[in-house]
Amino acid sequence: MKLQELDLPYLPMEDPDFARDPYPYLERARSVHPWLAKGAFGYVVHQYKAIQDLLRQDGALQSAYGGIVDIMGAKNTPWGDWTERHLLTAQQERHLRLRNVLAPKFTPRQANENRALMRRVISELLDEWVPAETFDFEEFASYFPITVMCTMIGAPPSAIPSLRASLEALGLSASMQRDHVPALQRGFEHIDGFAQELVAARQAGTRLRPQRDLLDDLLEAVNNGGLSLRELYDLLVFLFVAGFDTSKNMLTIIMDLLLDRPEFYARCAGDYAFCRDVMEEALRYCSPATIPRITAQDVTYRGVTIPEGTGLYFPVSIAGRDPLFVPNPDKFDPGREKRASHLAFGMGMHMCLGQFIARAQIQEGLHLIAQRITSPRRAGPSSWRPFYGVWGMRGLPIAFTSAPARQQATGDATS
Repeated sequence: MKLQELDLPYLPMEDPDFARDPYPYLERARSVHPWLAKGAFGYVVHQYKAIQDLLRQDGALQSAYGGIVDIMGAKNTPWGDWTERHLLTAQQERHLRLRNVLAPKFTPRQANENRALMRRVISELLDEWVPAETFDFEEFASYFPITVMCTMIGAPPSAIPSLRASLEALGLSASMQRDHVPALQRGFEHIDGFAQELVAARQAGTRLRPQRDLLDDLLEAVNNGGLSLRELYDLLVFLFVAGFDTSKNMLTIIMDLLLDRPEFYARCAGDYAFCRDVMEEALRYCSPATIPRITAQDVTYRGVTIPEGTGLYFPVSIAGRDPLFVPNPDKFDPGREKRASHLAFGMGMHMCLGQFIARAQIQEGLHLIAQRITSPRRAGPSSWRPFYGVWGMRGLPIAFTSAPARQQATGDATS
């Protein structure tokens, strides 16, 4: 059967009400068609197994971020040009070359080697923020990944406030909201300028620390002909953008979940391994990403022919609540006896390179946050960001009782 012949439900993913609570909409869509729906900008594949199967078809499905540029009306702009050439848009040989440059720097081993840095960063942030005993947790969490990344590339701490503001703007780059494009342009131009200044300073011999860092590795790739300077700048912008919103949003979602489950939260303070269980269950339960793809050829799946050039959206953010994927999917249960693999980091050749860094940051952050921020409770209303792109909470005001620092736990991804 041809795609156009199907009587499909409509998922209003552009609607703020959907962003606040997508699950009733998803349940109604499943009752009409088990895995497919219409959306405002293409078709939506919403079933876990269908998402898994289709995202693995790298040859038949290609990244659709260039199409997002068209939807946003940003063709031939600085942000639009960058989006059309960054890592998630690259295909075939260019994608493999860029990914091969980055992959050795983002292995589980490399993530574990950065855990001490992550513990130091979150401890210093907690020292600064917890005496107030009330703050917006989303704002607090935003400083964690950006400070880790600045340290990894040898950037000065003084750059963090302006970088954060620009990254907040770029976090809505796939929101499908055209009125946001001017902020995207300003945000991209600021971070791109910062990346060029940082590289020029390093090439001139200026550095904050004597230790070799990620920027040294990337510059070596430039010197060896593996990257052009323009590709280096683009990768630095990409690393900031990709590492900022997803980690910050996920940590905030986890705190929101744990505010209603104080027994789990209290256990995180003393049980380092349990923090990993909470994180993985949260990534299954509710995560930030919706992945856009476009068919590069006709694709037939479960008897449905999807024509070449069809835009598809894969909301991996909510796929883990599929009742065919996991029993009792609406129950948040870090102690599940059998934890199936979630899709929060995608599938196929564009699977998230930074997943091990993100996992390490969240585990380390959650463990130390739970020690220093005790008895947290909501202190004001929250809202939700647009569902398209990088979903998450917009604001999470909390109040709590502060506690002194304990001796830091140490471990790795297997702890």
